[in-house]
Amino acid sequence: MFGFFKKKNKMVKQYSILLIVLSIVFTSCKNESQHADMKQQVEKQSLSVMTYNIRLDVASDGKNAWTNRNHFLSSQVQFHGPDIMGVQEALPNQMNDLNNILIGYKDIGLGRDGENKGEHSSIFYNSKKIKVEKEGTFWLSETPDKISKGWDAAYPRICTYGLFTLLESNQKIWVFNTHLDHVGGEARLKGMELIQKKINTLNTDHFPVIVMGDFNVEPSSELITNLKKKMNDSKDIAKITFGSNGTFNGFKFDELVTRRIDYIMVSKTSTIEVEKYGVLSSLIDLKYPSDHFPVMIELRLK
Repeated sequence: MFGFFKKKNKMVKQYSILLIVLSIVFTSCKNESQHADMKQQVEKQSLSVMTYNIRLDVASDGKNAWTNRNHFLSSQVQFHGPDIMGVQEALPNQMNDLNNILIGYKDIGLGRDGENKGEHSSIFYNSKKIKVEKEGTFWLSETPDKISKGWDAAYPRICTYGLFTLLESNQKIWVFNTHLDHVGGEARLKGMELIQKKINTLNTDHFPVIVMGDFNVEPSSELITNLKKKMNDSKDIAKITFGSNGTFNGFKFDELVTRRIDYIMVSKTSTIEVEKYGVLSSLIDLKYPSDHFPVMIELRLK
């Protein structure tokens, strides 16, 4: 009888040891799985990007003049909190207002009349999440390194670009922001061709690329048709889309918005996943913050 209990105690002891070993193995596997999940999240870091033609500050806009809408527009940007935002038509005083209000953001870019003069197509970025590696501004003309007006354009047009590094994952992405001419069809086509040539020159490491801005053409145009042979329209590949099709409202709150002329284009690459695309049509007291709606996407870099 005594031998029986001794044998039973030995079996219980062995069983307990086995349970402890299995528990350690399970915990280790669980920790490794959690670590792998965290690593995958870092490897696929999200990035939110906005393009916004903020409408220049001109007194003739009356009730829609900048002084009557700058806080609305700035608050809208703060609420949505894009990591990167390309603006168009921003005059120096508007750039100053945005820089004073958008705490935590920095910007790159020159005015189209040189240095800080004239309209800007600058790029704002969240400096706590992103840093700039390279930057520049060039003119959309036959002499891109000089202040100039190209082809049949009504005004000088520029493109501002930057190579950005995401601090959490160390991933890099090129961003180009522009405002194509509203009159000259040749200037728009040649201007976009020049931007593509600039991308080919700069992007020797084949990082993902975004080209965004007010292109002043609709999706059926020759320009967009040609561009989509090289890049994806973020709206076409987004998993979730939201908002109106049109992006130009002309401050007319009581009319349908049908003209889509603002875009965010992304590289044709498996390293970019567009999760969300939205046209943000905020309205307060029957007034818009700009004559364009901002377009915003959320993407993941792999």
